[in-house]
Amino acid sequence: MLELKNVTKIYNPGEITEVCVFRDFSLRVEEEEFVSIVGSNGSGKTSLLNIICGSIPVEEGSILINGKDVTHEKEHVRYRRIGRVYQNPAAGTSPGLTILENLSLADNKGKAYDLTRGINRHRRDFYREQLSALGLGLEDKLDVKLGALSGGQRQAVALLMATMTPIDFLILDEHTAALDPKTAEIIMELTDRVIREKKLTAIMVTHNLRYAVEYGTRLLMMDKGKSVLDCAGQKKKNMVVDDVLQLFNQISVECGN
Repeated sequence: MLELKNVTKIYNPGEITEVCVFRDFSLRVEEEEFVSIVGSNGSGKTSLLNIICGSIPVEEGSILINGKDVTHEKEHVRYRRIGRVYQNPAAGTSPGLTILENLSLADNKGKAYDLTRGINRHRRDFYREQLSALGLGLEDKLDVKLGALSGGQRQAVALLMATMTPIDFLILDEHTAALDPKTAEIIMELTDRVIREKKLTAIMVTHNLRYAVEYGTRLLMMDKGKSVLDCAGQKKKNMVVDDVLQLFNQISVECGN
């Protein structure tokens, strides 16, 4: 379970460029929830993810994971239990290394490293099985450098890497935004399957309103650091894209866009 309690986040405090993104903001995400977050640029979506992951500090408030206060916990410590897939797969992978080497790094997440070889050859068959489950033929490309793969293939490997070890949360940071429509559909279907099969708690930021409606168990729309729409359960299932689009357009008009 994730809780943000009365969080305040201000960029450049005391300066002429000061921006208050969140003021006394609270959010609770239950175990195994799949939350889709939408909102216009500047609404606080990415800042929210960075606050959860510890990439940026907060001025006030607290962040709790499974009841433990991690507000002042370092980013690398939080990432031991958080998996994150970025819009650009290069941000969470090593394009110059092979698929095998990338998976080996992910497999050792949170473990102590020494001066021995980083690749456990005995895990090769395991990696093949994991890649085969993706259905993209990557199991025969273990020795291919990740940077040589297509965008969709790289995101599929990034998703596998993010969920290979036990995690509390999966963070999806616009992970289909850079893909063509057909590939994005494949990655979204794969994402949904992985989340359900591994019973993960996931938070996905997306600009694709249809994905926000069709996938996940809860939909959150943000504007100016506040939640203006939060629906789950049957209400979420009954929602259609036009409902979200109407509210989205209304907010954009009010903002002068």
